[in-house]
Amino acid sequence: MASTHGSILMNLHLSQSDGFLRVAAASPQIRVADVEGNAEVALAAVREATERGVRALVLPELNLCGYTAADLFHNRTLLHACEAALVHILDETRELPIVFTIGLPVAVAENIYNCAAVCCAGELLGLTAKKYLPNYGEFYERRWFAPAPADPVWVEFAGQGPVPLGSGLVYRCCDEGAEDLVLGVEVCEDLWVPAPPSTEMALAGATVILNPSASDEIIGKADYRRSLISNQSARLYCAYAYADASEGESTTDMVFAGENLTYENGSKLAATKLLTCDMAVADVDLDRLVAERRRSTTWTRADDAPEATTVEFSFEGVLADEPVLRDACDIDRVFPRAPFVPADHGDLAERCETILDLQTAGLKTRLAHTGTKAAVIGLSGGLDSTLALLVTVRAFDALGLPRTGITAVSMPGFGTTHRTKSNAESLAHDLGVSFREVSIHAAVEQHFKDIEHDPTVQDVTYENSQARERTQILMDLANQAGGFVIGTGDLSELALGWATYNGDHMSMYAVNASVPKTLVRHLVRYAADVFGGRIAETLLDILDTPVSPELLPPTGDGEIAQKTEDLVGPYELHDYFLYYLLRFGFEPGKIYRMALKSFEGVYDAKTVHTWLRTFYRRFFAQQFKRSCLPDGPKVGSVTLSPRGDWRMPSDASSRLWLAQIDALNAID
Repeated sequence: MASTHGSILMNLHLSQSDGFLRVAAASPQIRVADVEGNAEVALAAVREATERGVRALVLPELNLCGYTAADLFHNRTLLHACEAALVHILDETRELPIVFTIGLPVAVAENIYNCAAVCCAGELLGLTAKKYLPNYGEFYERRWFAPAPADPVWVEFAGQGPVPLGSGLVYRCCDEGAEDLVLGVEVCEDLWVPAPPSTEMALAGATVILNPSASDEIIGKADYRRSLISNQSARLYCAYAYADASEGESTTDMVFAGENLTYENGSKLAATKLLTCDMAVADVDLDRLVAERRRSTTWTRADDAPEATTVEFSFEGVLADEPVLRDACDIDRVFPRAPFVPADHGDLAERCETILDLQTAGLKTRLAHTGTKAAVIGLSGGLDSTLALLVTVRAFDALGLPRTGITAVSMPGFGTTHRTKSNAESLAHDLGVSFREVSIHAAVEQHFKDIEHDPTVQDVTYENSQARERTQILMDLANQAGGFVIGTGDLSELALGWATYNGDHMSMYAVNASVPKTLVRHLVRYAADVFGGRIAETLLDILDTPVSPELLPPTGDGEIAQKTEDLVGPYELHDYFLYYLLRFGFEPGKIYRMALKSFEGVYDAKTVHTWLRTFYRRFFAQQFKRSCLPDGPKVGSVTLSPRGDWRMPSDASSRLWLAQIDALNAID
């Protein structure tokens, strides 16, 4: 029975995509009123996009005839030519696995509508009409067009129908595994109004918004346009593809931007240069967008969502065995290796200062609230305790308290090296805090006698006895001083459970609790840049020291024998796994495939697989340590506080996740 279940589980994960959809926005060069020529140009763009693996393409507003056709929109010859051209385009794209828009005027009774025809596999799915018609400045759309009807109307058009014509239409893919592919279309000015139609479409399920536009270019407009698209995609947790009219439009009074953009949840994924006729192609992560909506309790739920006219479409018959959505191995996108760390150096410095300010503010408030004027820190000469000391110094400075009220305690044990001990003492001295050395050798040896433990057996008891002895010393010294023990453990250690329960696991306030190890390094390096001089020299040497709990005796030449990353794996991998697990709830298989791309040339598949399994095994097994954490400030979107962002039963089974990881061997 177990074997059958395992086989079913493996087959399920082998058949899943990772939710990536390739979208594009293009600006083909046109000629105003040359409908037949423009149709061929549009077809060329659709074919090129298909060859590049695009599944959703947006072309500019009124691209079949030109946005600047002006009073020609009233001419029956132009209107009939556009309808005939759409028939031709539909016929020529019957075998193409792509959904795309064609911009054209559509006459219905006494009205003409500015429409985007949404097409797929030779089928006209619907006609999304522009709702808000600009009639100010250089725009005169109300002269020719009527705004989209309040409720969709059903029309016969281009030899097909009836199809819906209106604003707010939603196009949903009904293919297996592509349920998250839901399209909405709004036309140009619709985005610029106080309540864009895309809002209602997103609430009705649209994860991808296409905007066929004709935006003329003037000084300063490009930045504002990018800001609009970025903000709307972030507000709606959606992908947003924007195609702009370009070369070929009349330049009688305007020059058109030709800037094509693709955004995802506020972030720009692809863009073309202004005043070009290029195509912006990007792989958007629908899985991530849906995850964002699910975790946001203020996102309107399905039973509250507005009613929308929904049109179903399918790629069945034109995709063969190829999935609509892709897995991470097949995408043209690499996720940053350090998702907690900004890539831009200027942004990184600002981020570091902000994090230090948040940590400082949290500790400052706690000290002021309790009237505490003393703090005790176990200073090992490692990264985490160094950061905790730097934060505590800032907090004392902000409160106007003397730094001598901070006691940095070095507690050399069996694994302490001269390098770390010396760095701890130097840093404390140069920062002007009190320094105290308390050896734990005798106390731990006595403890071994008391519990009848053979000290030559260097097992978990041997190691954890030292950690708990150090915590006892810190707590008692804090009592003597009437102060707090400042916690040093970081987010990465909490995720892996790399802390001794009721040892370094405990404190009165844990300032590093939501700072991952990869970011700790940058914070310490930033502090070195700020301080300079001897402090910087010490901080840089600390950065160059291998991460270690120093609980096992040094090597014969006095070097650190116990290196954490040799035991639990590289922290840059674990922080990567942690971010995508907690931030978006991605499955292990997706995280694995993303990591292979992100760390290509750094870690091979076997290494990534090994440490991914270690991460999940430890993450589930060590939850009990996180269920009783001390208070500490949240500084980022990913934290493990049991009172804040992460609530998980300590006895939750990891079976499903480990089974998927084990199934990855079959994929490889």
